[in-house]
Amino acid sequence: MRIRSLILTGVAAAGFVLVVDRAASAADYPVLRGSQQTEDAPPRDFDSGTFNWSGFYFGGGAGVSDTNFKPGNGLQDLARYAYRNTNLGAENDMGSFVSNLPEKRDSGATFFGFTGYNFAFGDAILGLEADYTRSGHSYSESDFIARQTTTSDGTINNWSMTTNQGAKLHDYATARLRMGWAYGRIMPFATIGGAVGRFDTTSTIDATWRFTRTNAVTGAIENNVVASGYPLRVGATKNNVYGFGLTIGGGIDMALTENLFVRAEYQLIRFADVEGTTTTINTARVAAGLKF
Repeated sequence: MRIRSLILTGVAAAGFVLVVDRAASAADYPVLRGSQQTEDAPPRDFDSGTFNWSGFYFGGGAGVSDTNFKPGNGLQDLARYAYRNTNLGAENDMGSFVSNLPEKRDSGATFFGFTGYNFAFGDAILGLEADYTRSGHSYSESDFIARQTTTSDGTINNWSMTTNQGAKLHDYATARLRMGWAYGRIMPFATIGGAVGRFDTTSTIDATWRFTRTNAVTGAIENNVVASGYPLRVGATKNNVYGFGLTIGGGIDMALTENLFVRAEYQLIRFADVEGTTTTINTARVAAGLKF
């Protein structure tokens, strides 16, 4: 019986050692608690210089914008319209008397906010981003022209046109595709997308017309007669007109912590003709953002 007890005790001790040994081995086994994870997806280690750029982010910042306003040929069409259905307009291209107004620039600080989402494919980063910017840049200019023109019926016409054109860009938003390449905590990127802007616009002509002619019935000379319907304003001043355009840009993001990053960026936006004005915006800006 004593020998049998010793054998049983030895077997139990061996079994205990085996269990302890397997438990120690299991502690070293590369399986995460709660779910399995392969060694191909190591955790982030900010201190070692690596950073996970994927995920949702948002932020805001400020920049310096140079906005170029280029008037188009809409005033020429308004000039023709101002003298439509008249002998003066039929025999003369009234639009040819109106010169294109020169380009104007406005510059200053702008403020913006942005939000987006990044997808990581190794070191390649592909994302979608939207931003909103307050601007307030504007221009306004006018010109005056007066002529005396004799039509085929012998009428001496004295006419003038005062042209006014201007625009104010209140704000704009963009939606952009963002493509970057991660170098640890630093990610240079390029963007391309579309833009929509909100403008107040002015495009008007104030036309006058007086004439001297011989009355066909009485033969009397009629001097300095104001033509019916003149002075006349054509065109309009409009508020909250929306324009659409394209945008490209590039910049660099730099992570400061696991969730905080800063950005330096250049952005170019070109709006198509909005009530006779084409607008181009060049902006250098800086920002800070939070990533989750």
